[in-house]
Amino acid sequence: QGHDIIFGTSFGYMDPMENVAKKFPDVKFEHATGYKQGPNFANYGLRLYQARHVQGVIAGMMTKTNKICYVAAYPIPEVIREINTYYLGAKSTNPDVTIDIVWVYTWYNPQKEQDAAVALMQQGCDVIAQHTDSPAPLQAAEKEGRFGFGQASDQIKFAPKAQLTATIDNWGPYYIKKVGQVLDGSWTTGDYFGHMDDGSVEMAPFTNMPAEVAAKAQEVKDAIRDGKYFAFTGPLNDNEGNQVLADGEVADRKHLDTMMYYVEGIDAKVPN
Repeated sequence: QGHDIIFGTSFGYMDPMENVAKKFPDVKFEHATGYKQGPNFANYGLRLYQARHVQGVIAGMMTKTNKICYVAAYPIPEVIREINTYYLGAKSTNPDVTIDIVWVYTWYNPQKEQDAAVALMQQGCDVIAQHTDSPAPLQAAEKEGRFGFGQASDQIKFAPKAQLTATIDNWGPYYIKKVGQVLDGSWTTGDYFGHMDDGSVEMAPFTNMPAEVAAKAQEVKDAIRDGKYFAFTGPLNDNEGNQVLADGEVADRKHLDTMMYYVEGIDAKVPN
């Protein structure tokens, strides 16, 4: 149809887009959250695990049952690493915390998301994180007088008494930049990985929490943004006792993009 640039905005589009890109070498293809590239096929993503770690710091301080939980979409590295960093954040402020995970195998299905949240709360979870896109888990938390985090955007209007903060995915500047490059002829393939420092990973205001919790969250957020703190730093073991990062070793991009293990302390197995 004559389009000059096409964006694929979900992990599952990666292989089909790669194949189509080879058939249309004059069209630019941009794929989100993957790891493959080609002459006219670029990859882009965000370090959303940075904000998720801050959520974990908050969750560890806010839980009264020492049980936090996670409504997860699909068992892919993007989701696995956010579960891990959420748990590591919680563990840093509450060594007694445990985490339960429910996989719903969808990015958006309000009923499934709600059912998962309710099931987790019935097991004692009182702080819910989610890697799904509807506000249903947050709304379920509010109904039960518990807490949670918004996903991808500020969802405070859906659960004003339950949302503690939210990860905000700010994709707009990247899209504007890449379309502009196509228009002026400067587009090149690449691998963009946005972060807090460039404004592509943002967080909603800290709400419904004591001042000391907000202060700790801000401290960690600032350290991450300024490049002074990185959650995936060794020594780090997986939950089967294997060392995955040596003492002082920082996970590189390849490690993050292929992370298919749970960190030590998570009592669960990654689904096949």
